[in-house]
Amino acid sequence: MGPISSIGLIGPISFSPMILYFSGCGNSQHIALELARLTDDVALPILELDTIQPVTLNNGLLGIVCPIYAWAVPRVVEERLRQLTFSAKPDYCYLACTCGDSLGRAPERFARFLRRKGLHLDAAFGFVMPETYINLKGFRLDTPDSEQRKIAGVQERLPQVAEQIQRRQSVVDVRRGPLPRVTTYLVNPIFYRWIITDRKFHTTDSCIGCGQCVDVCPLHNISLADGRPQWHGDCTNCMACYHHCPVNAIHFAHATQGKGQYYFGRNKA
Repeated sequence: MGPISSIGLIGPISFSPMILYFSGCGNSQHIALELARLTDDVALPILELDTIQPVTLNNGLLGIVCPIYAWAVPRVVEERLRQLTFSAKPDYCYLACTCGDSLGRAPERFARFLRRKGLHLDAAFGFVMPETYINLKGFRLDTPDSEQRKIAGVQERLPQVAEQIQRRQSVVDVRRGPLPRVTTYLVNPIFYRWIITDRKFHTTDSCIGCGQCVDVCPLHNISLADGRPQWHGDCTNCMACYHHCPVNAIHFAHATQGKGQYYFGRNKA
């Protein structure tokens, strides 16, 4: 069975095994679909799953694939997992996460979250992908050469990770970065309290009202009013709206001015 990426799913989900993913700019979606292809699995967008009916895993494999936001699994992913119920515990659960540089103690923090749901995290894999978060001074995108190197390195590594998953190996293979406990447990709450917001998004006069930002927002947090995007307060700063804007008319305060755009596959014909 190959990867499935359709959305708008309703009713009970009965595939086994399963990969649930969240992605804004496409890095994590790519990892999820590639792992699904390599492991003969099914990849589904976690935010589009029905939360009423239980997810049937048949004691199979459960993979969670997502980006790292402020050195932790995004809160929106944890919130959706709180809402989901599983018909049975998976016999192997892994986290595969993307980051621009490092992910701190994200696996350990996520393992604690899963334990509160009665689940056990057996493995964690980190993939360094092109940067997408540029909302602060000094935060910049990768150069085109750096983008290519990161993606090529991930593509080379994915078959090994897929084999580890298929063998159900217990492993933590991630790049933690400096002061991982500080970044995950102290800096992350600061980001969510003071920095992660949609109040600073605005558009320039070059906005053409195309609605691309509405379509790509994974939280359905954007609508058009008089041909201009309006944000509605339910934002995780994935930056999909900014990076997908065809005329680069969306900005986050003044921090994103002149920094360019990136989303996975943008240069593909």
